[in-house]
Amino acid sequence: MTRQTLQPAGWKRPKGYANGIAATGRMVLTAGVVGWNEHEEFEAKDFAGQFRQVLINTSAILAEGGAAPADIVRMTCYVTDKREYLESLEAIGAAWREIFGKVFPCMAVVEVSALVEDAAKVEIETTAIIQE
Repeated sequence: MTRQTLQPAGWKRPKGYANGIAATGRMVLTAGVVGWNEHEEFEAKDFAGQFRQVLINTSAILAEGGAAPADIVRMTCYVTDKREYLESLEAIGAAWREIFGKVFPCMAVVEVSALVEDAAKVEIETTAIIQE
């Protein structure tokens, strides 16, 4: 894969994500991934715990397609409570570094009124691009 982070001259560098990425290669995509385990059970009731599980689940799905966290170029994160997300940033960051390392994809975070799984607090779609 070729990958180029797009950072316009003079723009302040974003923290924890990229403004844009140009990449070539084979795409590996996930559906909306929630924070349940392989048995579709939510072990964590808190936002940070569910976010951590989403990262674990996403990593496992990407691996099935031959991708690793370093191949992630875009994520869309749907949260049911913006405040809970913001209050959990420290724990989210720690989980991110533990599971994904220093990966900074393009990212959007969107607050929604609900997710299809009633117990879910976060759902993330991911796009990775790997070498063909």
